Amino acid sequence: MGVNSITLVGRAGRDPEVRYFESGSMVANLTLAVNRRSRDDEPDWFNLEIWGKQAQVAADYVRKGALIGIIGSFKLDRWTDRASGEERSKPVIRVDRLELLGSKRDAEGGGGFSGGGGFGGGEPSEEEVPF
Repeated sequence: MGVNSITLVGRAGRDPEVRYFESGSMVANLTLAVNRRSRDDEPDWFNLEIWGKQAQVAADYVRKGALIGIIGSFKLDRWTDRASGEERSKPVIRVDRLELLGSKRDAEGGGGFSGGGGFGGGEPSEEEVPF
C-alpha cells in the first residue's frame, strides 16, 4: 500500500496560467512559495497543476501573492526536449483541493479572496506566512 498526499499552505508566486481544451476541460498552472520555519531561509517553490472546477476557482480568484492551501499528490512530468533531444522532467503537485485563505483586506489589495476559512483550522501564524 502506498500514500501520495501533499498538503501545503503558501502564497501564489504568479497569476495562474489557464488553458482550455476542446473537450471542455481546463487546467490552471501556477507556482506556490512556502516558507520554512526560519525567516532566514529561502522559501520552497512548488509547481501546481489544477484541473476542472478547482482550476476555474483559481482562474477567478487566485492572484500573485494570494494565500492558498492545497491538498494534492506528487507527480513527475517527463518529456523530450525538442531542441536538444534530451529527456527532461519537472516535479508537479496535482491539486485535488484548493482553499482560498486570504483575508478580505488581501482581496481588496489584489492579493487574494476572502472565503477559504476552514482549511487547517484558520489563519496561519505570522511564522507560517511566506514573504
